[in-house]
Amino acid sequence: MLRTVTCGALTLNNLGESVTLCGWVQKSRDLGGMTFIDIRDRYGITQLVFNMDDNRELCEAARLLGREFVIKATGTVVERSNKNPKMPTGDVEIKVSALEVLNAAKLPPFMIDDETDGGDELRMKYRYLDLRRNPVRNNLVLRHKMAQSVRRYLDALDFIEVETPVLIKSTPEGARDFVVPSRMNEGEFYALPQSPQTFKQLLMVSGFDRYFQIVKCFRDEDLRADRQPEFTQIDCEMSFIEQEDILNTFEGLIRTLFKEVRNYDLPEVPRMQYADAMRLYGSDKPDTRFAMQFVEANDLVKGKGFPVFDNAELVVGINAKGAASYTRKQLDELTDFIKRPQIGATGLIYARHNDDDTIKSSVDKFFNEADLKQWSEAFATEKGDLLLILAGSTDKVRKQLNELRLEMGNRLGLRDKNTFSALWVLDFPLLEWDEETERYHAMHHPFTSPKPEDIALLDTDPKNVRANAYDMVINGTEIGGGSIRIHDRELQALMFKHLGFSAEEAQKQFGFLMDAFEFGAPPHGGIAFGFDRLTSIFAGLDSIRDVIAFPKNNSGRDVMIDSPSTIDDKQLKELKIKTDL
Repeated sequence: MLRTVTCGALTLNNLGESVTLCGWVQKSRDLGGMTFIDIRDRYGITQLVFNMDDNRELCEAARLLGREFVIKATGTVVERSNKNPKMPTGDVEIKVSALEVLNAAKLPPFMIDDETDGGDELRMKYRYLDLRRNPVRNNLVLRHKMAQSVRRYLDALDFIEVETPVLIKSTPEGARDFVVPSRMNEGEFYALPQSPQTFKQLLMVSGFDRYFQIVKCFRDEDLRADRQPEFTQIDCEMSFIEQEDILNTFEGLIRTLFKEVRNYDLPEVPRMQYADAMRLYGSDKPDTRFAMQFVEANDLVKGKGFPVFDNAELVVGINAKGAASYTRKQLDELTDFIKRPQIGATGLIYARHNDDDTIKSSVDKFFNEADLKQWSEAFATEKGDLLLILAGSTDKVRKQLNELRLEMGNRLGLRDKNTFSALWVLDFPLLEWDEETERYHAMHHPFTSPKPEDIALLDTDPKNVRANAYDMVINGTEIGGGSIRIHDRELQALMFKHLGFSAEEAQKQFGFLMDAFEFGAPPHGGIAFGFDRLTSIFAGLDSIRDVIAFPKNNSGRDVMIDSPSTIDDKQLKELKIKTDL
């Protein structure tokens, strides 16, 4: 090894030792007779000291070192006269006796520091430099620790890690596939897996009753903060189980991760029906770090001559506790917020519970004091509280109020990144209607089992069939989802029929799985956790990009290597592909 110790290891216990360190120049300070250099590696920073009186030539060489030069320094550990309590190595420094430049460096395009002056695109272009920064590196160390904790937990429960193929078959359900042309099979294409779903089910048919994989998945979707074209799942499947077994096993995994990695005691995870989550929060992934549950007000407000309420399918609101002091400007800001095209509300009704115990609303013309008193009782307001009410069609107004609730949670400081609230959401609808294609789609995927007592409704009332499906939500983010699977060929064929597949289409796309079910498929189910999302929550980040070593930007491009890119005509000819742009 070129070094005998790392840059984060030395303390007063090492005084007098001769050591060799290797790393990058973080910064230098020339004080005339003395020069100080901070040398950095991924373990920390150590100060090097050069003295003109001791070795003029060596000190002058140190003055020529630039930021990010790679150096090797040998010397003696001495006690610092001016200690730095903010650094683990701040009690000592190295009195250098030998210095070697291993590689010079150009001036980096941004500061390699915790607080950098580089913008997102610049840092992504030079990602290998950005990865030298402590916050980004620490995120990857966190990710590593979480992966190791996952493997230990599942291995102790007899799960087997099995790799599944990356070049698979394109199927019509879910997001768009990334496709890969096959040179040896002209005119045919592989797809990159959106998940290992069918393979893990086949592993259950094969008798591997406990499978997991930390696996790369690919979806050609529009991007956002918590979505990348390639992402990682903790993918798991179990045989001979019921839903309760899945919930207990993987709640245990999440609680173990919090304890081992964050030293955080996550309490037992409560459970909520999908229908209740939509009714109380307007979302199937509610942020339960704060209350502010929805209160439906149809019975309170209709028939008073206010058309906005009288003509609405649903009138619903929230109690923003302590926000009665909001100014007109702040209320106008909230109105503008919900009127944004992404949310689409037409207006906001509000009522203040004043310190004198009166209730004043923006619609006092239509509602008297007794009416507003009933509002207060229904919403359980106290002095200083603010009621925010929306009206409209049920599905839309719930989604709109969910956005307003989250905005108020932010404004009132109720969404602390160091507080964690987990929730199981259960019994999702099996199917959802798509207006564009005018047919039902699987809310999760086509292999999800319906509740046994709801199977008869597939033919008569498909929208009310419940799935044996479950999601885990943490702080308003879905971090895992799964289901009990269909393991019977006849039921699977019925499911494909209700999703609009002909028998021939189902056989062409999924015949391999249905055939496998005829050779003794066990009851099975599983779950997949979004590893990037989970890591970003542990790191306190809004975006998953900084927990991925080499992410794509919002256009799906890797600006560092300039990908995707064109390929030359020779490759296109080999693949029998012509471009038409």
